[in-house]
Amino acid sequence: MTPDIFADCFILTGPTAAGKTEVGLFLAQRLHAEIISMDSMALYKGMDIGTAKPSAEARCQVPHHLIDVLEPWESTSVAWWLRQAAQCVREIRSRGKEVLFVGGTPLYLKALLCGIFEGPGADPKLRRELEQYSSAELHRRLQSIDPVAATRIHPSDKRRIVRALEVWHLTGRPLSSWQHQFDSPWPRRYPPVWLDLPRPTLYRRIEERVDKMMQAGLEDEIRRLLHNCFAPGEPISRQARQALGYKELLAYIEGECSREQAIQQIKIRSRHYAKHQLTWFRHLPGLVRLPVQESESAQQIAERVYHVWFPDASCRPAPALGNDALPVPPG
Repeated sequence: MTPDIFADCFILTGPTAAGKTEVGLFLAQRLHAEIISMDSMALYKGMDIGTAKPSAEARCQVPHHLIDVLEPWESTSVAWWLRQAAQCVREIRSRGKEVLFVGGTPLYLKALLCGIFEGPGADPKLRRELEQYSSAELHRRLQSIDPVAATRIHPSDKRRIVRALEVWHLTGRPLSSWQHQFDSPWPRRYPPVWLDLPRPTLYRRIEERVDKMMQAGLEDEIRRLLHNCFAPGEPISRQARQALGYKELLAYIEGECSREQAIQQIKIRSRHYAKHQLTWFRHLPGLVRLPVQESESAQQIAERVYHVWFPDASCRPAPALGNDALPVPPG
């Protein structure tokens, strides 16, 4: 899928705990826009506290899309998300509104900018045959036929390894050769902006966020998911289990570690994920880095982002961000 439909959309991104949600609310009002979530875990119903979804009040004031659209036992793909995002863009534009993407999932961001190779449909029989082998065996096989893809895919990521092998079997070409045409961003009207906080500030915010999530009842939310939210015989999907906070507390609930160890692991893994996001933002061409200081309010940051897109603000009439602007949600 090519990304031309997204060429005139606005994109705000940044690492976890950077304040994207709050800044996005002010920007949406400034732009007369609706927001499309660019967060792979906000897709899941019932996973609210750990994914830091926008509050119900914020979602009433500014329409949000691609939040709470999947059950926790369902899985998805970047290609599926991109198709849904394209449909949301069409619907929003039919209402005469602008489109603002807000979120930090790197693969979603790259798909918006560069497009994605969707490839042939799944071959269930071939997948069953491949999945009989261990991840290590499959990865060695992938190294022999597509060393480029093998360097990009972690040896333990069996799902992606199987897909790469499946594409090779079905098309006769390595996955990496198909993906090469989607390595560079398409021309855009407005550059994506990513928020960059000083590292000590970002890491402190991450730790504080984890503590607040625990106080808000993240453990209880996960226990409710396990006992109440699944269809009979439907376990939580492998994708949903990987969400920050959920994976670690599930390990605690299932007796694999103590509660204190789980909380510490959430903080460690959240910092690692932030580093991973920052690496993507630095290396994806065309993004604008916006240094942000802790003393700045979400409203002030939103105004600075707006002026990245419209250096001469007079070229685009918009209401000033005054005291009647959208309130910043708690947290």
